[in-house]
Parts: sequence; C-alpha cells; structure tokens
Amino acid sequence: MGVLMSKKQQVEKVQKCSAVVSAFQQGVKERPAPAKPTEGFAEEGEGPAETAANSNEKSGEEAEQGETDNSAGPSTSQQASAPARDECKVNQEAWSRLRDGKGVEPEDLDKSHQLTPPAFVRPKRDADDDQLVEVELGKREQPPSDEMCDVCEVWTADDLYPCRICTRVFHDGCLRELGYLRTEALQEMRDIAHTVTGWSCYYCDNLNLLLTEEEMYSLMETFKQCKIIPESCLVSDELLQYRHFASKQQFEKDLTDEQEEEVLAQFAALDPEKKGQIEWSDFLYFESLTVLRKLRTENSLVHLLTAKERDSARSVFLGLDQDKDGLITGAETRQAQQTWFHKLNKETQSCNVSISHVGPMCESSPVSSGSERSKSDDNRPVTWADFLKESAIYIVAARPNSSAMHIRLPL
Repeated sequence: MGVLMSKKQQVEKVQKCSAVVSAFQQGVKERPAPAKPTEGFAEEGEGPAETAANSNEKSGEEAEQGETDNSAGPSTSQQASAPARDECKVNQEAWSRLRDGKGVEPEDLDKSHQLTPPAFVRPKRDADDDQLVEVELGKREQPPSDEMCDVCEVWTADDLYPCRICTRVFHDGCLRELGYLRTEALQEMRDIAHTVTGWSCYYCDNLNLLLTEEEMYSLMETFKQCKIIPESCLVSDELLQYRHFASKQQFEKDLTDEQEEEVLAQFAALDPEKKGQIEWSDFLYFESLTVLRKLRTENSLVHLLTAKERDSARSVFLGLDQDKDGLITGAETRQAQQTWFHKLNKETQSCNVSISHVGPMCESSPVSSGSERSKSDDNRPVTWADFLKESAIYIVAARPNSSAMHIRLPL
C-alpha cells in the first residue's frame, strides 16, 4: 500500500537519498586498499600456524573429554533437582504471562514463521472514572469497522473478519500466525464472525485484560495463597477448596452446605460441555468479573462499554419502551439482561435464552440465591441511564466466545 506525498516532499526525499549515496561513494574512494601479505611471510608463518592449530585441537579434545567424564555420572541429587527446576521455571513463566495478560503457552509461540504477538498494556483508572457517563438514548453511534487488518495493516475486502465488540478486523491467516487461535477456534470465527451472533477478538474476549495492575496483583496473590496453578484446568474439588479459602479470608468462616451447592452449580455453569473440569480461561474470566463488581462502581463499568455495545443496549431499551416515554420496568430490565447471552443459542441465533440450567454463582454475584423479587421491584420505573448502569456488568460478561456462563443471570 503506497503513501501519498506532495511534490515538495518527493523532491526532499530524492535530495536526501542523493546525499546519502554521494557520501557512501566518497567514503569508498577514500578507504585505503588492504595490504597483501608477502609469500615469504605466509610460508614462514605456516609452521607456527599449524602448531597453534594442533594445540587448539588438542585442548578442545581434552575439554570435550572432561565434559563427557563430568556428565557421565551426575549425582542423584542433581537428577532429582532437575525436574523440580524445570517445573519451577514453567510456573514462573505462567505467572509472568498471567501478570502481563498473556495466556499463550511458550511452545505455541516458539515457531520461526509466526508473527510477533502484541504487547498488552493493562489499563489505568482515570480521575473521572467514577463520574456519570452521559450517553444519549436517541443518538446512535454506529461505529464503522476498521478498513485494514489490525495485525498486518493490509486491506483485502471480504477476507477480513470483524470483532463484534470493537472496530478491529483481522485476517484468519494473521490470527493463525499469531498463535492465539487454534484450528477449532479459527473455524468457529469463520462461521460466526459475519452472523448475528458475531465473534470477539482476542483483545475483547479476554476479560482479564480489563483489570488494572493493582487489581491483577490482588487476584494473583489470592491464587498463590490457594495454590492455584495458572493455565491449568480445575476440577470441582479444587474449586470448592478455593471457595473455602476465599470465604475464610473475606468472612472468617467456612462455606455452608447451601453455599457449597452454589459453588457446584457455578462449576456446572462454567463446564457446559460436561467435561468434569473447567478451562483456565473460564475460571479466570469469572474471577476477573468478581473483582470488577467488587472494586468498580456502576459508572466505572459503563466506561468500559464500547460504542457497539452501547448501540446494542439502545436497541434493546427502545424495543422494550413501547410507549416511548423513556421508561421501562424492573422486570423488563432483568429480561433485557439475559439477551446479551445469545451466544448460548448460536444455532438459532435467538436472544430468548433458557437459563434453567444456570445455578447460583456465589455471594458476590449480582443476585443472591435466596432473594425473591417483590412486585414493587418488578414494577419500578427504570430510566435509560439506570438501565445502562445496571446492565453494564452483564454486557461485559457476555464478551467471551466461550459458551460458559461467567456470571449468574438475574432470575
């Protein structure tokens, strides 16, 4: 792709190139010619050179023999400590990738033909992060998608796949070369990127990237204290142990039987394919959302929404506001909060999702399992601003492409 330049810029560029070429030619002319060694000197130096070479070869052979002898019989302690060092190194690399927001195994990137992965930078809270966000109801933003691939910055029309959250577009080949999407994920992207369901890019899919360095440090410390190994799958017993520890830390008491059932229901929601284990990314996204709900205000969560997500929220609100008075009910708000998770029903691409299989998540979830909605709450008026603040956490939670539920839906 060329770059448009004015005539003046073209002339200046040619002048600079000419100056560089002239300087190079002048330097070549002024460089002295290398002196050729005489034949006699070469013949006289032939003997000492051969002697030095022979001595170097002998010393090299002796060094190799010494190394062979030393490596032939390592001690038992060295053999035992080698796997421990390797495991420690792997864990340290996993912790560093978690801290930096990277969730890719080293072997996935150790390929000469792959592109350089992007360097993720964790966000910082602005001074006005908790201030009210003025989002107009009647003004649609409709942001256009980027014209060039976010990786290679080349435009190829129909071969670009857009993200449903942000304005980035990608080539499937570029994503494959980056190593972030495996074969199955690439095929899923090709199938749904241009449909109503849509596809989230690796920036938007990773909810952990929304945490600041301070928030991520706090979460990592909890993982370390609970002996959670990054990038490893969790079974139900490990999740229960983790929840018991978190309950002792926060409330200084163990989980009740009812709360243990809630944790198991959470495990089932994070394991929709019934594998008996939950993926590391799903566990990490759920914990990241818990941190966001605990440390961020509703206004701060609204700041996280993209223009595409705000437009989708407008469409839902206007569809529920039948009398066009700018108000809907509390019951309609909870109904709308379920529509963001249409990814659970990709085959029909419908927003009417059944959530009967989704159990309670935890005490920090938006709705407690024992609470019952009163009629007054169902009939309470909800403005557009309140609707956006109450729905922001659910809109963000629906970003990942995974079919796992990372937050409990309102009943």
